[in-house]
Amino acid sequence: MKAGGLKDGGRQAADEAQPSGKVGRDKGNAPLRRGYTTGACAAAAAKGAALLLITGSEPRCVELRLPAGFSHTFELMGWWRQGNSSAVCMTVKDAGDDPDATHGARIEAEVSWREEPGVEIDGGRGVGRVTKPGLPVPVGEAAINPVPRRMIAEAVAEVLEEHGAARGLRVVISVPEGEAIARKTLNPRLGIIGGISILGTSGVVTPFSTEAYKASVAQAIAVAAAAGNSGIVLTTGGSSEKFAKAMLPELPEEAFVQMGEYVGFSLEHAKASGIRKVTLVGMAGKYSKVAQGAMLIHSKNAPVDFRFLSAVAAETGADARLVQEVAGANTASQVVDMMTEAGYDAFFERLCEHACRHCLEHIRGGLAVEMVLITMKGRVLGRAELHG
Repeated sequence: MKAGGLKDGGRQAADEAQPSGKVGRDKGNAPLRRGYTTGACAAAAAKGAALLLITGSEPRCVELRLPAGFSHTFELMGWWRQGNSSAVCMTVKDAGDDPDATHGARIEAEVSWREEPGVEIDGGRGVGRVTKPGLPVPVGEAAINPVPRRMIAEAVAEVLEEHGAARGLRVVISVPEGEAIARKTLNPRLGIIGGISILGTSGVVTPFSTEAYKASVAQAIAVAAAAGNSGIVLTTGGSSEKFAKAMLPELPEEAFVQMGEYVGFSLEHAKASGIRKVTLVGMAGKYSKVAQGAMLIHSKNAPVDFRFLSAVAAETGADARLVQEVAGANTASQVVDMMTEAGYDAFFERLCEHACRHCLEHIRGGLAVEMVLITMKGRVLGRAELHG
């Protein structure tokens, strides 16, 4: 085996060869760096391995044309050959200024000859296998999504064509730390076992973008629907999901989806996937915003409206003093305490009704929506269900 160099550190220069225009700025007004997807990194490693196998020379970098519409030069961190039969190249994932669970992961591609023309792609160590329907990759195949597969195939085919090779190539993508990284992702719940997914539709990770998270939410809903679940449970995060699971132990794990702040987006995908009932479980601070009509409940997009909460308090029979106190509250938790101590359970039920109504209005009906408000310790404050 011929061993090549393995550079120390070596983060990709993620701001090389980028198109004009600012990506965004941080608090210090410095430009934010783009990063590159696992799919782009896998394609770069595969191209490098193909060059090493066919030419015998060790490529220090390769250039790829990305689906985003521009080219980028990827540095290769390691390379080695096994006789004339196979070659391996490696790169390191750089998520830019929006690091995710795969930031810093080593992504390897082993390329070997095959007698048939064309490019065969598979996953090796640290790349998950799909075990549940509903994903864009069939059950049994490596979790390498369609766009990365196309990028890998095109990068390797370009090398074959350039050097006039008559045979085809087999590409195996591996991520040595992939199994450990996958434990920090939704992969086990989605039925992707044994490692991470090779993802990306543009080849680029945009700093502070929401697209990756929204894509994971849509994927989780699709898996739940494909598994035959007619109902799903949406939560804003891990704590509310833990209480939801205790509340609804009869539901399988894939029926629970952490949607974050994307209420409207998640409802739309649930309806489009044929889900017949959505149950939202969470705390009053977040879901009081849904009761106000907000479908994106980030604090910057939708602050708590205490005048609205005071109006709901008045609707449910609170006296003028309590209504005024609610209007002047500092936090939603403070309002929860006020109304709980005063014994106004109807206040929380009314909030749930308002939230259900706004959810149904947003998606124009078509399913049942249930809202369950809980405390930070998981005690149910109120619940309601409406049918569209």
